[in-house]
Amino acid sequence: MATNKGKFYMTTAIAYASGKPHIGNTYEIILADAIARYKRAEGYDVYFQTGTDEHGQKIEEKANAKGITPKQYVDEVADEIHKIWDLVNSSYDNFIRTTDEDHEKCVKKIFKKLYDKGDIYKSSYEGLYCTPCESFWTESQLVDGKCPDCGREVKPAKEEAYFFKMSKYADRLIEYINEHPEFIQPVSRKNEMMNNFLLPGLQDLCVSRTSFSWGIPVDFDPKHVVYVWLDALTNYITKIGYDPDGSSELFNKNWPADLHLIGKDIVRFHTIYWPIFLMALDLPLPKQVFGHPWLLQGGEKMSKSKGNVIYADDLVRMFGVDATRYFVLHEMPFENDGIITWDLVVERFNSDLANILGNLVNRTVSMSNKYFDGVVRKTGVSEEVDESLKEVVTNAKAKVEEKMSKLRVADAITEVFNVFRRCNKYIDETTPWILAKDEDKQDRLSEVLYNLVESITIGASLLNSFLPETAEKIFTQLNTQCRDFDELDKFGLYDSGNKVVEKPIMLFARLDQKEIEKQVEEIIAKQKAEFASTEGKSEEKAEGEVIDIEPKEEISFDDFGKMQFQVGEIIACEAVPKSKKLLCSQVKVGSQIKQIVSGIRKYYTPEEMVGKKVMVLCNLKPAKLAGVLSEGMLLCAEDAEGNLALMKPEKDMPSGAEIA
Repeated sequence: MATNKGKFYMTTAIAYASGKPHIGNTYEIILADAIARYKRAEGYDVYFQTGTDEHGQKIEEKANAKGITPKQYVDEVADEIHKIWDLVNSSYDNFIRTTDEDHEKCVKKIFKKLYDKGDIYKSSYEGLYCTPCESFWTESQLVDGKCPDCGREVKPAKEEAYFFKMSKYADRLIEYINEHPEFIQPVSRKNEMMNNFLLPGLQDLCVSRTSFSWGIPVDFDPKHVVYVWLDALTNYITKIGYDPDGSSELFNKNWPADLHLIGKDIVRFHTIYWPIFLMALDLPLPKQVFGHPWLLQGGEKMSKSKGNVIYADDLVRMFGVDATRYFVLHEMPFENDGIITWDLVVERFNSDLANILGNLVNRTVSMSNKYFDGVVRKTGVSEEVDESLKEVVTNAKAKVEEKMSKLRVADAITEVFNVFRRCNKYIDETTPWILAKDEDKQDRLSEVLYNLVESITIGASLLNSFLPETAEKIFTQLNTQCRDFDELDKFGLYDSGNKVVEKPIMLFARLDQKEIEKQVEEIIAKQKAEFASTEGKSEEKAEGEVIDIEPKEEISFDDFGKMQFQVGEIIACEAVPKSKKLLCSQVKVGSQIKQIVSGIRKYYTPEEMVGKKVMVLCNLKPAKLAGVLSEGMLLCAEDAEGNLALMKPEKDMPSGAEIA
């Protein structure tokens, strides 16, 4: 057994029960599950909590539109979220709903305690309200007259409310963050919170509402309901047994949380509001809040009107659970947003899962059966190349540990797959099929196959936290079990003389791109039909030509200043092979030629592109799209139907001209 390292309490943000989560939402639970499984393997006593956030004006309005009660509405949505979390094989210990009776009871007590302490007071609020964000704003906070968080319309609102004295604890929180650099991760999120919110000064926070009724009533003033953040954030303590009158053993064991894993869009609430609430309750702060980036669909907004929403259940049906997990975990950068498209999933499935891993296991088991009736025996007939293999395999554990200690999950998976890549190279180096022809080389052949089986066992044991079903299938085929974590840097523990299964099963069979495209077309058609049959059109278009867009994280002027925009001239362009969406352009920017891949093939032919003057984001970090390197981004506008148009200078400007 791995060394006992103590408790590890981790949470995800609780999913807002306003609708079915897409893969960008589901990514968080998969990421959290991989971390939880890994921590268990390391020897931690993990308690992993997730759930749903079910109160608020937006849900009340959605329920009214459907002609059902808010509770009926959230019951349906929470059930769907629960099923999706289970579908992707998440190993949570507790699924909380903010409509749970014990949670609501404790929230009332918390509100009363803070009120009695003088941290909550009654007043009234007059300002501009954004219903989707459930936030009040002042005129000066608006951006172009719209909500600064989501860009939607705001409406004047005035109501009586209770407020929390945020400023009372601001200096204490600033001091805490400065003294605990690990508290907010990545560091860029910490800098944003300090510079944009804490240092300029905090306003008191509205913590109750009277303009709607779907919420937890303030028991000493029942016309008020507890506002969303005080309700939702406290789930991290209420559902492990916190009680102002005396907390449970589970709470005393697990608090403070070791990790809050959340999306970068709600870092402010978890690193400012939440720690201040905890300070007011005289409770220790969580050890770390990690704000992960977003997973975007091809770099554009997901919407049913375009038919481009990708859901976890569709991915699982087409590719399987572990292929879905692999893609979102492997493709998501540490700080920057990741991109998902159907083409990219197929490419990663075929190149990594089918070719590198599936083919390796199949070849190894097949050769063991063909040459030795499945018996894997260590003979000691070694050569220098064996030591190179063993070095890669035994060093993998430390490399994975180092990456996971920093929550660099994508990098950790890359280290695991480096083991499998090295095994494939070892097969090419040792040529078992040639050794098999020489009677005098049988012991050497046996040693080679033993080394492969042992290496795959160690690799699968490291893979177990990320792709548990696949790892279990590998153990079954090798007739072994997951290796103890503390032994993953030791080589030679596979029982000599053990026998692998007689008939290997292909873990991942290569996918037919055209067959996947047919299924995707059906999904797109279905989504568009669903959109057309509902009143969801407000998702795309408000009055006239006003178009809503997904909320983006607020950036500072300094952040904007880091982006380099220039005029470019397209001098060559061609379609990207095996992709229906992508064009690859050679763009002259001043004296440089940049290769830029863009998803605009539907709107422009390669011939049309040549000669155009375009607006280019030049200092975007290079990335591969469909296997082709892209060194920048062409700026486009998008209408309500999803049509794209290149942004071009109004007047003729030279290539390389700076856009300021």
